[in-house]
Amino acid sequence: MIFNIKSYLKFLLKSTNEHGIHSPFVFDYLTKCLYQKPQKSKDKVINVLLKSIAYFNAKSILVKGNNSLKKELEKNFQGVPEKKPPIDVLYFESPMSQNPDNVFSSFPLHNDSLILFRGIYESRETFLHWMEFTKSEKVTVSMDLFYCGLIFIRKEQVKQHFTIRI
Repeated sequence: MIFNIKSYLKFLLKSTNEHGIHSPFVFDYLTKCLYQKPQKSKDKVINVLLKSIAYFNAKSILVKGNNSLKKELEKNFQGVPEKKPPIDVLYFESPMSQNPDNVFSSFPLHNDSLILFRGIYESRETFLHWMEFTKSEKVTVSMDLFYCGLIFIRKEQVKQHFTIRI
């Protein structure tokens, strides 16, 4: 509990919104996707996922660790295939469920794939595991949204980490 409170206060102090972003890709993603209305779900993480799927026009989505989420995806995106390689969006219920090397070698990801992790601040160990993902050489853009973490594989972009309020 104390870890969560301290983490949230630190997050608020170092986070920014679209006005502090100098990456055109991230700026467009924030202004044209995450900050747009209407909300697709009351759950902030699911809302980020659903908006991202729509924004990137994702065709192949793999959800690990949340069976009820599949029903939510079917409700909002009829005809979206799951597990059809390569994967456009990969969702994990927690960063602790995988290690970085296994994710990048076991899943058929491509340039512009998005990986979303729920609960990156659940515990100190979870946060440290999330940070291992952001340090991977395969990751070029990572975003800490407090409620979740996003990783983008974009070979054409310089490695950057963003801490963003949603």
